[in-house]
Amino acid sequence: MIIHLLQQRPRTTICPSEAARAVRPEQWSDLIEDSRCAARRLVATGAIDIVQKGIVVDPSTAKGPIRLRLR
Repeated sequence: MIIHLLQQRPRTTICPSEAARAVRPEQWSDLIEDSRCAARRLVATGAIDIVQKGIVVDPSTAKGPIRLRLR
């Protein structure tokens, strides 16, 4: 879902919560950590970057709000 959402908006970022909402609109908050884990896996494959304030960050040490963008 993350890749699909990013492909719809190729020059912008999304929040992991957007992917969670797309999967389960009624109980999306339960999926936030799953979405962040999926994002970390996508970083490992080279598909996306995780950014904070526009700067690429290490997904294993990122704390707080993150954004996702296509590489």
